[in-house]
Amino acid sequence: MAATSIKIDDELKGRLQHLAAVRRRSPHWIMREAIAEYVAREEKRAAFEQDAIRAWETYQATGQHATGEEVDAWLSKLEAGEDVEPPKCHD
Repeated sequence: MAATSIKIDDELKGRLQHLAAVRRRSPHWIMREAIAEYVAREEKRAAFEQDAIRAWETYQATGQHATGEEVDAWLSKLEAGEDVEPPKCHD
């Protein structure tokens, strides 16, 4: 592992130290966990955005789509516990 340093203000440092004491963890452990969670969340957000862009590009190229009503019906079935396939795309 490589060492990295960050600068935080005194108020945040105090909050971090307090939380570390309450959680019985080191401030270092809490910062590593927070950074790992943030990076994972942002990677998922970026992947979602790329999926949306690809879906939009596919729609623009093919015109294939599912209507809002079809998607709502599918989501209602999923919510009711049914194991159903998503609606098929069409013109």
